[in-house]
Amino acid sequence: MKKMKTGKRIAVLAMMAAVLLTGCSGKEAAGKDTEAGKTQNTASGQSTGESAMLKKIKEKGSILIGSSNDAPFCYKDVESGQLKGIDIEILKEICKRMGIADIEMKEIDFSNLLVELNNNNIDMVVDGMYVKDERLEIAAFTDKWYQEGEAVVIPADSDIKSKEDLKGKKIGAQPGTAFYETAQKWLDEGKIGELLAFDNQATLMTAVNTGKVDAVVTDGIVAGYTLSSDSSLKLKLLAPYEAEASGQIGAAVRFQDKDFLNEINKCLSEMKEDGTLSGILKSYGLTDDYFVGVEEGKTKNVK
Repeated sequence: MKKMKTGKRIAVLAMMAAVLLTGCSGKEAAGKDTEAGKTQNTASGQSTGESAMLKKIKEKGSILIGSSNDAPFCYKDVESGQLKGIDIEILKEICKRMGIADIEMKEIDFSNLLVELNNNNIDMVVDGMYVKDERLEIAAFTDKWYQEGEAVVIPADSDIKSKEDLKGKKIGAQPGTAFYETAQKWLDEGKIGELLAFDNQATLMTAVNTGKVDAVVTDGIVAGYTLSSDSSLKLKLLAPYEAEASGQIGAAVRFQDKDFLNEINKCLSEMKEDGTLSGILKSYGLTDDYFVGVEEGKTKNVK
């Protein structure tokens, strides 16, 4: 084999170095590219998994959610000032897994929650909200957290024994909820005499307790919690009763925050698989009937 002359050897080495440098520069440039607001790991070329929204929330130190302050879903405890509820406990665990330090709540009427979300006044809606087709046209929803249905609350001494006994009666419900729509349907079908609107759960329960209405149709979980925690209410649940407005509950974000939504769903799926979510539901007295698995709980967002 012939020996390469010194001049040629130097030239070849220089060319090899240039090729190596070009290759490294290309990898480094690729590592700096972003897609849909996500950063890339320059060493491995893989996504770090943090959306622009998650970064923003971490930078400010907390996520701001919207809620109508309804127990037992998402409410501020009067004595401690702490946020409590089924949805809050689920969100706390999600935030823990995502590295979000704190949760703050802005109280908003239920019917205006998605409006305030799209006006960028909150980061997320968390308030026992049913995932429904018409709402999917307004915002993007997480996979389902759990499921439930409505209940009818009547005075303890009421002569109403069944749904048929509601005919001609004055019924109360909260606008913006699936339960108000159910009551409206009953009114249209002539199954009730009159429908009155009340802004929140507190005024709804007061209305039936003071005789302003004969009954109210509301969230079954809320009704059970309210009656068990407030002995001053001389009320009871209509039983037996088969729910008509049963549905599955999730949280909402803006359409443009889909990457953030995917991060939430990843944590939620992990919580379902490792038993954390089931444990939270049971801590609120909810049976396995309220649990929604990973696959059956997938939400198909339309935008």
